[in-house]
Amino acid sequence: MLWLLVFFLTPIAEMYLLIEVAGYINTWPTIGLVMLTAVIGVALLKRQGVATLTRGMSRMNAGEVPAREMAEGILLAVAGALLITPGFVTDTVGFVLLFPPSRMAIAAQMLQRVQVQTVSAMHGHSHHHSGPSPAPGSGQTAPDSQRDNVVTLEGEYERK
Repeated sequence: MLWLLVFFLTPIAEMYLLIEVAGYINTWPTIGLVMLTAVIGVALLKRQGVATLTRGMSRMNAGEVPAREMAEGILLAVAGALLITPGFVTDTVGFVLLFPPSRMAIAAQMLQRVQVQTVSAMHGHSHHHSGPSPAPGSGQTAPDSQRDNVVTLEGEYERK
């Protein structure tokens, strides 16, 4: 019910604000301001997206589940959609999602509501984690349930 209300009230609020702002600074400056926020937002989105992707890849390379980075990626996608939508309300919410501290806080709240699950590619075993996996070589060991399912394969291959 809340999402339905937001879905219908957002365009009304956007139209009201656009009309009010255009009444103060005229039509063309209002259109220019909306376009300027979209251009600035997309530039910031690109920078934040690359930084989040880099952090996620680093965590994956360290053997950790990049759950926080995936949640932030979802929020960045939502921010991008909001920033290219004309209007001041959507731009404000989009910029809030682009701001790293607020995005990280929202991502943390999202992750409290989900259970991160990884699947072993070899045998389809699934492992449930409430947090990131220990990094290889960190001195921490995986729980017994994870250690028992680890399969090490050795062999040789020839490239043709």
